[in-house]
Amino acid sequence: MTTTADRRPPAVDTSIINNIVYLDGRPAGSPGTLGETFQLLQQQPGSMAWIGLYRPVEAQLLSAATQFGLHELAVEDAITAHQRPKLERYGDTLFVVLRSAHYRDETEEVAFGELHLFVGPNFVLTVRHSHAPDLAAVRRRLETNPALLRLGPEAVLYAVLDAVVDAYAPVVTGLQNDIDEIETEVFGRHPKVSRRIYELSREVVQFHRATRPLLGILDGLSAGFTKYDTDEELQRYLRDVADHATTVVEQVDNFRGMLADILTVNATLVSQTQNEEMQRLAEASNAQNEELKKISAWAAILFAPTLIGTVYGMNFQYMPELHWTLGYPFALLLMAAVCTGLYLIFKRRGWL
Repeated sequence: MTTTADRRPPAVDTSIINNIVYLDGRPAGSPGTLGETFQLLQQQPGSMAWIGLYRPVEAQLLSAATQFGLHELAVEDAITAHQRPKLERYGDTLFVVLRSAHYRDETEEVAFGELHLFVGPNFVLTVRHSHAPDLAAVRRRLETNPALLRLGPEAVLYAVLDAVVDAYAPVVTGLQNDIDEIETEVFGRHPKVSRRIYELSREVVQFHRATRPLLGILDGLSAGFTKYDTDEELQRYLRDVADHATTVVEQVDNFRGMLADILTVNATLVSQTQNEEMQRLAEASNAQNEELKKISAWAAILFAPTLIGTVYGMNFQYMPELHWTLGYPFALLLMAAVCTGLYLIFKRRGWL
């Protein structure tokens, strides 16, 4: 798992990526500062501002909080970042935290980003802490559809949610391909498959943490449809996003189950491989033992005549039977008898 966040904060004047005021679904001005934006909103009733901030410094967010009356807890979360996806309402302003995801084919990893939205009665403030999602594409989509943009800040919230959820689809496809490859590697007894299962499981868990809370966010928006008089067309759009998010969450849950099963199968195969290896070692040890028995038996058999020949080959003058006529035949017969006796004993015990 990787993240696209950068610790280095940009300068205040470069934090504002876009600052456009819309009237009746069309651009009506592009103020240079947040103060000018606030004044333009006051001068044009029914207008809406969409301000995009990219990795802003604390002073930039505090300035926006002052201009638009943002709650200090929400601003603190936006400054700190690394928040879980959530939806909170502070008076007439919504604070939404989303986690974007992008699948990198070259490294087979999932990169996660973070996006905060402040949605007020006549403004949307987006705070990005990563390159993704591409809000410029979302803005172009809305500007080509004035009828949707005319629905106000909630339409912007819908379009951002839709872009984030749609970006999950390639991630799901990439993870599915990774799981298919891992299944092949598991049954192919790949030596590094256990590590890959662990790393992929960690990414799936991170992806689950990014997607599962979306269902609660969308349920919270749905619960306020009547109370906040949400446009019916916008309600349909948000329900469509909820359907897509539910599909993604179900697939992620399925991935977690599949990886758990794969991990179990891999552990079983590893154990089976270890047992087979131990069995081969035991068989090799038994074979060596059998060979050692044969060698020991033949060594004992050959040692007996060697011992007799050695004793009677010392040529001492007063050795018994040294001048006996039958001494030589007797020595040969004794050697043969001892060897035969040892052979029969070892044969009976299975050593030969």
